[in-house]
Amino acid sequence: MAKHKYIETPEKMWELFVAYREDTKANPRHRTQFVGKDGDKVKEPLERPLTIEGFRNYAREKVGCVNDYFANTEDRYSEYATICTRIREAIRQDQIEGGMVGQYNPSITQRLNGLVEKSQVDVREQPLFPDSE
Repeated sequence: MAKHKYIETPEKMWELFVAYREDTKANPRHRTQFVGKDGDKVKEPLERPLTIEGFRNYAREKVGCVNDYFANTEDRYSEYATICTRIREAIRQDQIEGGMVGQYNPSITQRLNGLVEKSQVDVREQPLFPDSE
């Protein structure tokens, strides 16, 4: 028996992602800080980054589990492959750009997206006392 598709079309999947993105950006997290000589309590809004886990949880609350769409379980979700790629890329773009401008933690952004900074160090041995005879 075929499993019912919660999201009827790839376009509906994109609409669900757009709703997730708007909801995420419109509802920041807050950091409590104490400022000034009197230590006034101030809540600083922090923009929330987009994550694939966040989208999956959002979708689960709205329509149901979307894991099969991204995994293309039993090749039943092939028509969703392009939109799933677009969603992943939009999330990755948000994370990378946010990390680059210091909005999100760059180190975590690098790890989540498989980005590494490579540097090459060449070590040459130099004698402490050159040959002197």
